[in-house]
Amino acid sequence: MPVSHSVDREPSEATNSTENEHQNQTDNDDRPDDGLPINELFYSLQGEGTLAGVPSVFVRTSGCNLRCWFCDSYHTSWEPTHAWMSLEEILAEIESYDADHVVLTGGEPLLHDASADLLSELDDRGYHTTVETNGTIHRDAPIDLASISPKLESSTPTPERDPRSEIPEESRNGERRSRGAANRGDGEWEQRHESARLDLDALTELVETHPFQLKFVVTDADDMPEILDLLAELRDAATVPIRDENVLLMPEGATRERLAETRTRTAELAMEHGFRYTPRLHVDLWNDAPET
Repeated sequence: MPVSHSVDREPSEATNSTENEHQNQTDNDDRPDDGLPINELFYSLQGEGTLAGVPSVFVRTSGCNLRCWFCDSYHTSWEPTHAWMSLEEILAEIESYDADHVVLTGGEPLLHDASADLLSELDDRGYHTTVETNGTIHRDAPIDLASISPKLESSTPTPERDPRSEIPEESRNGERRSRGAANRGDGEWEQRHESARLDLDALTELVETHPFQLKFVVTDADDMPEILDLLAELRDAATVPIRDENVLLMPEGATRERLAETRTRTAELAMEHGFRYTPRLHVDLWNDAPET
């Protein structure tokens, strides 16, 4: 179900915290004490990773500490929208679907304290939970699969990599688009994203604490040296093995047209380096439609 089309306010430049930043965007809302800002909640097929094709309920929170220029959920980042739902309401909606798997996604779902509470409730009810995260935040919560997507330099918004090119035509009007929907002339998000996109300590804690997959969005072969360097650092830091089978390369693209440009090269790179290739099944099936 689509939840809201109300646009959050732009974050204050003075705040550098995670959840506080997103709360500053939405401090006029009538929020439940135990709630989460939900962008959409729906039933579909998992489109990415080792569980691709598994019927799942998706709980998409709003708000993100990063701003990938190619973000395929721009209404949680560049144009964050949401409705506040209590945990009771979220759980009731999840239980209305005939599914055993729940995917907590965003945005960055681990921004929010209540995400850990939701994961605990889902664990108590016997659901398999996947958390899709950028790997910059760790929380103490039961997670069956941490789907970690560390952000590479190629994700950073620049004047040449303008997020407006990824915003669908129907959203391109001055009334709906927030000021964050363009990389402003002062390069605010270029600097903030680049400084925050990797956190080796949080990444290490995530892989040591949960079953995991490392899912890298690949634009072209230029991304591979950074991926290999990061894997070497992570393998040195972590007390658990980081096997090649845990590493997935996923083509960059939120539309079928863009995937047609990136998927073949990404698949070739996966074979060349011995990593897994993951499709974007939801894009292949439904293009960039919402609730997929």
